Amino acid sequence: MRIIGLDFGSKTVGVAVSDELLITAQGIEIVRRKSENKLRQTLARIEELIKEYNVEKIVLGFPKNMNNSEGERCEKTLEFKEMLERRTGLTVELWDERLTTVAADNLMMEAGIRRENRKEYVDQIAASFILQGYLDYLQNEKN
Repeated sequence: MRIIGLDFGSKTVGVAVSDELLITAQGIEIVRRKSENKLRQTLARIEELIKEYNVEKIVLGFPKNMNNSEGERCEKTLEFKEMLERRTGLTVELWDERLTTVAADNLMMEAGIRRENRKEYVDQIAASFILQGYLDYLQNEKN
């Protein structure tokens, strides 16, 4: 079994997938769309990745505000969650994604990736952080 992690944004969806032992997350792709309303192609690509990697669960980053309130991005994420569940038939778990983009940006700065190139990777790395946080939580629950 594998789990896919998604960082849902207004124009991109960062995608990460777990290994089969559910220990590590690897970023695999950024799905881009031309406008916020063009979700059909995005959902189709995510569905292809789910089949390709034999995924049984989806973890979707939930972008709460720092004060724990839910803003407009949370509403859009909940709508996307419903679409994913209807389209894939899989369970979609929401996972607090606060500071994952900041952490991804810091990681790239430390790695020496130039600022103008960071936006190419930030969503994929953020998806990895979201999924890794969930996988670590599962491991802690076992122990």
